[in-house]
Amino acid sequence: MKNVSSFLAGLLFAIGLGVGGMTLPSKVIGFLDFFGNWDPSLAFVMGGAVVVYFLAYRVVRGNAPVLDSAFSLPTKTLIDHRLLGGAATFGVGWGLAGYCPGPALTSLGAGSLDAAAFTVAMFAGMLLVEAERRVRIRVARPVRV
Repeated sequence: MKNVSSFLAGLLFAIGLGVGGMTLPSKVIGFLDFFGNWDPSLAFVMGGAVVVYFLAYRVVRGNAPVLDSAFSLPTKTLIDHRLLGGAATFGVGWGLAGYCPGPALTSLGAGSLDAAAFTVAMFAGMLLVEAERRVRIRVARPVRV
């Protein structure tokens, strides 16, 4: 049942991205073009998402989830260079390509080659970050003599 509900939630999210125009890079880039032909419509999509999340969080806060033992909430509160660098990289990628991960994966289902190129680059970036993390851990480990 958990897998079915996860699938249905993902399907609803994908449909919402499509209806809201988030899968159209031209719409996203138009939203980010403040000094050109600015399209504010995505602000309403994002605002609606924030309102729904705000209300839903207030309803479920303090309760256990129906299909799991606990909610998986982030515990890290530190704003560090990795968080800021990741956010900046995400923003630059979103602005240049017009995709972020969710809409790109949704657009893959429609056969978009641009979304496929973005997704390949996204996964390559994830692999590079993981490789860098492993090297950093290996270098930080004390050497036994």
